[in-house]
Amino acid sequence: MTDETPSNEPVGARFREFQAGLDQPDGKRHRQPRRRGGDGEQLTVPPADFASYYGRPVLKPPVWKYDIAGYLFTGGLAAGSALIGAGAQLTGRPGLRKVGRWTALGGVAVSTYLLVHDLGRPARFHHMLRVAKVTSPMSVGTWILAAFGPLAGVAAVAELAPLLPQHGVLGLARRIAPPIGNVAGLAAAATAPALATYTGVLLADTAVPSWHDAYPSLPFVFAGSALAAASGVGLIAAPAAETAPLRRLALAAAAVEFGGGHQLERQGLTSEPYKHGRSGRLVKAGRALLAVGTVTALLSRRSRVLSAISGAALVASSVATRFGVFEAGRVSARDPKYTVVPQRERLNENRSTTQL
Repeated sequence: MTDETPSNEPVGARFREFQAGLDQPDGKRHRQPRRRGGDGEQLTVPPADFASYYGRPVLKPPVWKYDIAGYLFTGGLAAGSALIGAGAQLTGRPGLRKVGRWTALGGVAVSTYLLVHDLGRPARFHHMLRVAKVTSPMSVGTWILAAFGPLAGVAAVAELAPLLPQHGVLGLARRIAPPIGNVAGLAAAATAPALATYTGVLLADTAVPSWHDAYPSLPFVFAGSALAAASGVGLIAAPAAETAPLRRLALAAAAVEFGGGHQLERQGLTSEPYKHGRSGRLVKAGRALLAVGTVTALLSRRSRVLSAISGAALVASSVATRFGVFEAGRVSARDPKYTVVPQRERLNENRSTTQL
């Protein structure tokens, strides 16, 4: 109940008045003139900016904290690293394979921790595994994470085989660990694309305007960001003689992410948070760092210094992009115009189509 709404006014009349306010072309609520008594006196309530529905937010902001933004980054890093590890395994690059596998394990471990921390209780993650619902991105993502984690762990632990004794039970483990690790590494890579992109689908499946309207492009942005981050870690940690594929991969990642980001800014009013404010600055910083990292990677050849600079820029680019996208959604959820104006435009468009 608000000061401008009498307590004895019928609910139906108030709702019709609310609908009439939405139809105003200037995006503001207006009350119709009201007559008091029989003297013809009219009372008009001044126009007010639409900020709530009788004191309640138009859209409930997401309850996710910045743990989820970190989860978006580390999950993508793990997925991209698993793909790099599998590629290095198939092309005979042991140093790059080791970096890819251990980065995948570290990324998925941190990602799982951040997710569980945001959920509040570890049991909630377990409860999500009690059902499998293919129509729910959250349910599908939980199962992807549950499948990817053990596979990445087995592949990484297999890298410790050369440290085991050559005889006895441990000697047997030393001999069988590499082939088991190879199978696990390839299996982890098979699930990696889904892990890298499902978070984009998850965000787009919400009612948050800047996320929901970006459903065609968010998975591409996240895929490119995942490959860029993983390439960056490889450029920093892998032997320089084995990093040639990473430079080409960084270029491909930049093309995918720039393409998706271009579409991200063409979605109308709800693209504003990706271009303005704190979220816009983060997104722009991510693109600038991606460009710097890609160009430096192409010029680095076997220079350890340039490779390290390129790798750091690519990793920082992925962090900035994920946090920028996360913040853009929070901004659009807080400002009612991103919910009301597009709805009004769709309503007017439908009315025009019906009249034709």
